[in-house]
Parts: sequence; C-alpha cells; structure tokens
Amino acid sequence: MAMDDHKLRVFCTVAETKSFSKASEIIHLTQPAVSLQIQALEELYETKLFDRSSSTVTLTPAGEVLYKYAKHILSLYSSAEKEIGELTGLVKGSVSIGASTTIGNYLLPQVIPDFRKTRQKIKINLRVGNTKRVVELLNAGNIDFGLVEGELSRQKIAVEKLIDDELCLAVPPQHPWARKKEISIFDITKEPFILREEGSGTRQVIEKYFEKHGIAIQNMKITLILGSTESIKHAVERGMGISIFSKWAALNEVKFGTLKLLSFKEEKMMRQFSLITTKYTVLSHPADDFMSYLKTYKYGKILKV
Repeated sequence: MAMDDHKLRVFCTVAETKSFSKASEIIHLTQPAVSLQIQALEELYETKLFDRSSSTVTLTPAGEVLYKYAKHILSLYSSAEKEIGELTGLVKGSVSIGASTTIGNYLLPQVIPDFRKTRQKIKINLRVGNTKRVVELLNAGNIDFGLVEGELSRQKIAVEKLIDDELCLAVPPQHPWARKKEISIFDITKEPFILREEGSGTRQVIEKYFEKHGIAIQNMKITLILGSTESIKHAVERGMGISIFSKWAALNEVKFGTLKLLSFKEEKMMRQFSLITTKYTVLSHPADDFMSYLKTYKYGKILKV
C-alpha cells in the first residue's frame, strides 16, 4: 500500500463521519495524527479541504473534488491488488469484516474455522458491534464488507440476503412449557419477560412482531432489560424470566439441555442476515474468496443440533 493511499483513507473517513474525533476512533489513530494527515493534504493542494467553522466538519468545494477522486483512486488500488493477486495465484492477505452481535458472536465462530482449514494464509479481522456501528465502519472504508441482522436503511449501501434467521422463545428446562414445540404469542404476556436494550436489532424484530399481533411492550411483564444475549441466556437459565432471541445464540445451551427453544404458533418470528458492501467497493482477492464462501456455506448443518 502506498503512503498517499493512507492519507486518502483518512481524508475520506473524516469526510464521511464529518468529525475528526469519530474518524480517529474508526481508524485507530489519535486525533492529532488525523489532523496532521489532513494538514499534509491541504499543504499539498495549497487549499483548505474542510470547513471547520460550524460544529460539524464539512467539505469545501475543493474537498468535494478530492473526495470524488479519492474514492476512485482507492478502488483502483484495490483492483490492482486483486488482479496481481490473481496472477500470482497467492490467496494470502487479510480480510476485515464487521458483524452485528448475533452474527459476530454465534454464527461466524462456527464458519471461520471451516474457512481457515483450506486457507491458512488468510487472516480474518472481525469487529463486532451493533448494525449502526457496522455501517459506520463500512462507510469509512475500515472493513471490506459487513454482516448485519434486521432492517437497514439503504444509504449508499448494497444489501444482499445471506440467510433467514428464526427468533425463538427460550425457557429453562424446568418450565411448564419446556416440553412444547410451539407456543402462542398471546400466552407469553402473562410470564415474566426479559428484553434486550433499545437499539438492538433483536429487540426491533420482537417489537415489530408484537405490534403486528396487537401486543404492546408496555403490557408485557418486563422483569429485566439487559444489554447482551449472553446475560439474557444466564437470566433465563436461572429462572428469572423467559426471552426471545436467535436460534444461533443458543446452539450450546440447546445441545446441553440448559435451555429449550419454542417457535410461535401464529407464524415464525423471522428476520434476515444480510451481507453489506458499499456500492463502489472492489473487494480484494481474499475478501472476495471469503464472501463467496459465506454465500455457499451450508448453515443448516450447524443448526441441526
């Protein structure tokens, strides 16, 4: 990678986040280091690239021009790397991906080891955050592609469905419902219920499903609101309430019998796991390879525990 390539990446990240502090967080550089890179570019072109007068940082007309070309230049760099990689036949290098919580914590740890069996030379850098964070990382060019769950407002993003994901009701094995396969959504309003925090993709799906069936969250017996699926699973196992989360999140618990999962009688509670890229992305050879692998992977074999 050439040195200017780095400066242009920093420049594009500031342009997209409209903030030096956010950019520094995403690129893992200190704020003074980010400012220095921008300053170097401004000295090179002998003009201001950003207007820093208001609370957000905006591009000057010269900055707009550079941004347009920088995006082209960066995708040309990727194309060159990819073609040379194909010529030399060396599938090595690294892939950076961002994944939202359920996918990053439960699905990818099953898939990545299988991928690595035949491609030991490829390094995978995985960053897990909520969907909003993954989109930010993608827009800033810090990941090659993202994997997210649930709805997505399609800004400058290309979205492709990967697989369907079912959300199930989880109860402890000693619960009266533990022997059932299905339950009515209306039965669960009488039970102590554990909910995910606002802003979680899982919670969005639950609220939408409840709404469709005329159930208000306020009418549920919410006993706890927790910030992670892991803490919810522990609370359900200890009999503190019942909850709803992805089948993927409970692979081990179902296997060892510490949790039972039930589907809903009315209709299954479903959402999609999607692959996201920016519309102008040219993937490197390893990233392309991993993405194709994800698209053709037999996910069903893992879920049949």
